[in-house]
Amino acid sequence: MTNKVNIPTEAGADVETVSAAVSRTLKQARKQQGITLDELSRRSGVSKGMVVEIEKGSANPSIATLCKIAAALGLSVADFVNVAATPAAHLIDSEDIPTLWAGELGGSARLLAGTSGPNMLELWRWELFPGESFSSAGHPNGTTELFHVEKGTLHLHVGDAELIVGPGCSAVARTDVAHGYANHGRAKLVFTMSVTELHQGARESPSP
Repeated sequence: MTNKVNIPTEAGADVETVSAAVSRTLKQARKQQGITLDELSRRSGVSKGMVVEIEKGSANPSIATLCKIAAALGLSVADFVNVAATPAAHLIDSEDIPTLWAGELGGSARLLAGTSGPNMLELWRWELFPGESFSSAGHPNGTTELFHVEKGTLHLHVGDAELIVGPGCSAVARTDVAHGYANHGRAKLVFTMSVTELHQGARESPSP
């Protein structure tokens, strides 16, 4: 199972388009903020070599790596892959929806829509075939994910807890700890997921 960005051309934005968008956004944001490659590597915890390759458009970073670099720049993953925009209401065409993970057995994770960072909301659609799984390190403190299973059964691991989410059921999880999604059944699993990640000022309690 690979966690790297792997975008089939027949489903959503193709790998060249996504790589170009990530490269362009990374380069622009880093220069606008006056951040060196060394500093960005230190802030994000991603090796300088990987940052250089991503900026050159010659690397396919994992979702986790994109999250780290985006957070270090005060952006969201949606900012990087061009599904975020500034108008109050805007349309994202089907062909512009990127697939940011592809499993060895045909599974996929598509970022349907997302807001700009650093405080962000993302909407994902996942498909996992029997035997496929995806694991992730913890997100920033307070990150919450909401799940709704359309087909199949989702085995959701969050820290030491495990939830079995059947078709038509939903779940809520704090994912600031290690977590993962798996399909241990015999049928394809399809679920939608939203991710809420709050940073600047959003966690501060209002003044009395």
